[in-house]
Amino acid sequence: MDAEGALRERLVDVGVELVLSEGTASVGLREIARRAGVSHGAPRRYFPTHRALLSAIARRGFEELSARSAAATAESDAPREKLGALAQVYVAYALERRGMFELMFRHDLLDSGHESGGPDGPRLREATLPMFEHVVELVALCRAEEVGPSAVVTASALWANLHGVAQLWSWGSLPLALGGPDGPGRLVEAALDAHLGPVTS
Repeated sequence: MDAEGALRERLVDVGVELVLSEGTASVGLREIARRAGVSHGAPRRYFPTHRALLSAIARRGFEELSARSAAATAESDAPREKLGALAQVYVAYALERRGMFELMFRHDLLDSGHESGGPDGPRLREATLPMFEHVVELVALCRAEEVGPSAVVTASALWANLHGVAQLWSWGSLPLALGGPDGPGRLVEAALDAHLGPVTS
């Protein structure tokens, strides 16, 4: 990697650190420049807008989550087991990397569409969609059907359920409601059963 590429990665690294330690609101081009030890104008060579910077940071999160998901699902060939492993990783990542997780799905803040004017837009879209498409494929396999609108709707509902579990757990609402020290794992299993039906032997 050349010096320019290394500096860009360093700026993203600093942005990731800020998101994880202080949240999305703390991430600005000037603050990242200060912490990276470069001039205030340096980040704009790589990130012309605040949205472009946040998109680069979010893409790092998607890459990390994708790597964790691939490692977790590599142990099984059964679609339901793969989907269960992916779901558990998703919720665990949300609880471990809260600031990053919250940023990754704030597409109102990110350059995430096909029409994005910045170079980070399409690349962020490419980082965002494969995981969901994989969930759709696994849902279809679990239900022994073709990938189509029904699988997309079920996968979307399951995703929303898992995201809600992660958020409500991190806010303390679900631990309070359950009244016990158990982690969210059984709620993930309940979400899978609710959307796919219980596992039968």
